[in-house]
Amino acid sequence: MPPVTVSILDNPSDDDRQAIVNPLLAFNDAKTGDDRYEPIGIMLRDEAGEAIGGLWAKLYYDWLFVELLFVPESLRGEKLGSTLLTQAEQIAREKGCVGVWLDTFSFQAPGFYEKQGYERFGSLQDYPRGKERVFFRKVF
Repeated sequence: MPPVTVSILDNPSDDDRQAIVNPLLAFNDAKTGDDRYEPIGIMLRDEAGEAIGGLWAKLYYDWLFVELLFVPESLRGEKLGSTLLTQAEQIAREKGCVGVWLDTFSFQAPGFYEKQGYERFGSLQDYPRGKERVFFRKVF
């Protein structure tokens, strides 16, 4: 084996990331088959058609991961968050997913997800310090 060095990058580039991601994804595909990756976007738009929030998710390995969900503070309580999540769940069901998972911070909306039928399956304390990152799932 040729000599290998370890270097810490001060300003890593997208090419540096791809040098790690591409062989990792190839390895995963060889072990699991097609990951069925697909991005999912459900947008909230104002009267002018401008994006003001929504839900961003990705279908990956037969689960839908909700990466982002945002409803402007002025519109909270209008059931828009529930609507976004319900639509994402419907997409996941139609695409044959096992379920949906997501994470949120303790200062965001863990109670909201519990009301939507999500089960807490883990947490990370002090992320950020003095707070908690909470992981939820809903299995179909």
